[in-house]
Amino acid sequence: MKYGINLLLWTDTLSDDKFPLLDKAKSIGYDIAELPMFDKDVANCAKWGKKLDEAGLLRSGTCAYGPDDNMISADPKVRRQGVEANKIILDCCAAAGCKVMAGNSASALGVFSGAPPTADEWKWAVDGMSEVAEHAGKVGVKIAMEALNRFEAYFINCAADGEEFVKKVNKPSFGMMYDTFHANIEEKNVSGAIHTLKECLFHVHISENDRSTPGAGAVRWQETFAALKDIKYDGWLVVEAFGNALPKLAAATKIWRRMYKDETQLATDALRFMKANTQ
Repeated sequence: MKYGINLLLWTDTLSDDKFPLLDKAKSIGYDIAELPMFDKDVANCAKWGKKLDEAGLLRSGTCAYGPDDNMISADPKVRRQGVEANKIILDCCAAAGCKVMAGNSASALGVFSGAPPTADEWKWAVDGMSEVAEHAGKVGVKIAMEALNRFEAYFINCAADGEEFVKKVNKPSFGMMYDTFHANIEEKNVSGAIHTLKECLFHVHISENDRSTPGAGAVRWQETFAALKDIKYDGWLVVEAFGNALPKLAAATKIWRRMYKDETQLATDALRFMKANTQ
């Protein structure tokens, strides 16, 4: 098992002044740094790749999309922009040496129609993601689609929908991510949800119900870790906890108050918690 930390605990921008975060993550004991891929800057990601090599860290990427690059938009131009945005982010991930791109890449964060997803929206998502997944295969990055809770998105909210989507896309580079925060809201049966994703689970986010220190809240952790063991998941576990100053995600994260002592303490406690439950 490999353990990672999402840099969104500290930053949503890959600027040079954030390079010391890599040594910090390594010194705490992490194997993986998960990078926010919001700027779509391939050259900068290549520079980060070199720094990650120097720090001795594996890496994954994470993404989010807005109304201008929504792959289930009724506007075909917007759908095309969504496909191209996904491809650029995959190029960024490849440049940084990421093995996985995680996130809800098929729809826009915080954009709602006021109704459940339609047959047209499913078709648009499958068509767009099939093209994106082909590109992922070419650049050597796996896509781990994230099921978001109903307050952040309306397309793919649960494991069952995710499994269906993976089957429809039907590409070896495309699978699902399991996120404990979203599942805590949407899944009636945590173990059942994880077993549903057994054949397509590429990535796991370890995130508490209030987005603070994993293990300090209400997520059904014993069921979660037991189910991951049952399906013999041996991939990456990446902590996703958000800091207070993330302007690019503030509308979605809804982090209004500080819920932990400091970021280093959260990262340290989270790693200890994961290891205690998986080793």
